Amino acid sequence: QVQLVESGGGLVQPGGSLRLSCAASGFTLDDYAIGWFRQAPGKGREGVSCISSSDGSTYYADSVKGRFTISRDNAKNTVYLQMNSLKPEDTAVYLCAAGDGPVSLYVEMYDYWGQGTQVTVSS
Repeated sequence: QVQLVESGGGLVQPGGSLRLSCAASGFTLDDYAIGWFRQAPGKGREGVSCISSSDGSTYYADSVKGRFTISRDNAKNTVYLQMNSLKPEDTAVYLCAAGDGPVSLYVEMYDYWGQGTQVTVSS
């Protein structure tokens, strides 16, 4: 059974950091492009970052570039999203997704989704 499970969310003050994890079971993560998305209340799902399966190339939304870093640990079958210098506007449910097509920040390119983890940035 293909499953993605996110963890690492929580409440953090502005300027703080969190590291999100996306653990896969039922398939090998490095065979797939992996994306991190977020969804704030009342808004659509937004691509945040992604990493390719072929060469590990990484991509970021302009809103997080320079603050977030995506990485993968193939031995642990896990992808991470390190989030630094967090802002209140980063508050959202963060979801990871896997797709067997080209790496992309578009929701439509992904086939498997986790349930998400809540990130709240507030003082």
